[in-house]
Amino acid sequence: MIATIADWLGAGCLVAGALLALAAGVGVLRFPDALSRMHAATKPQVLGVLLLLLGIALRLRSPADLGMILLVAVFQLATAPVAAQMIGRAAYRSGRLDRGLLDADELADRGQGSGSTGPA
Repeated sequence: MIATIADWLGAGCLVAGALLALAAGVGVLRFPDALSRMHAATKPQVLGVLLLLLGIALRLRSPADLGMILLVAVFQLATAPVAAQMIGRAAYRSGRLDRGLLDADELADRGQGSGSTGPA
């Protein structure tokens, strides 16, 4: 009984995770600027991967598999924000974004935009 419920919950997580990963891929293709694409590549993609991993964990249930799934989840949570930060910084420094879309530009007074090579 519990195994059947876990299998159904796992299937639901797999479908939800796959849909979020699909939405992230569509967002990367359709969004107009680098910052919007960066958001689409990180936020729904990470949640989609975590839901996929949860679905797999609910289906497999062995300690060795759960340990590997936990490692994948930790590395995903550790690397996605760093990658987003580096993509955003590179887009800002190279001037490949629409500054009109920014609510506030905290880096404007540092002179880091438009390809300048200031300190990292």
